[in-house]
Amino acid sequence: MEEKIIIYTDGACSGNPGPGGWGAILMYKGAKKEISGGKKDTTNNIMEITAVIEGLKQLKKQSEVQIYSDSSYVVNTFKQGWIYNWMKKGWRTASGEPVKNKELWQELYSLTQKHKVEFIKVKGHSDNEFNNRCDEMAREAIKKL
Repeated sequence: MEEKIIIYTDGACSGNPGPGGWGAILMYKGAKKEISGGKKDTTNNIMEITAVIEGLKQLKKQSEVQIYSDSSYVVNTFKQGWIYNWMKKGWRTASGEPVKNKELWQELYSLTQKHKVEFIKVKGHSDNEFNNRCDEMAREAIKKL
């Protein structure tokens, strides 16, 4: 059994919509890699999803991955099975509305199919050093825009 890769992610937005940033920390066998980026006109949710996508894109081979996010939106989409219902309904929500950020969800879904992925919710802005570091990187990315 190979070791798990741990990815912490966070997204931030200055105004919603507004300039946004994301940060991710990948950890494997004691090594740590930090990545981040931003977008001039975006939303908080887009940045949360983007952080996970960019983290998963770093993986070179099929892996077992734990993704830690403070975004209920991201975690529940997979943990509560919302994404499977959206796909069944032609990318519509339970109320029949088109799913927001559909292209990002489709990209994230296809990345999760390449790996064994577990989503874990963490409390945001509390005492989790890695979540706090991701938040810091996301905010630094906004400043660089």
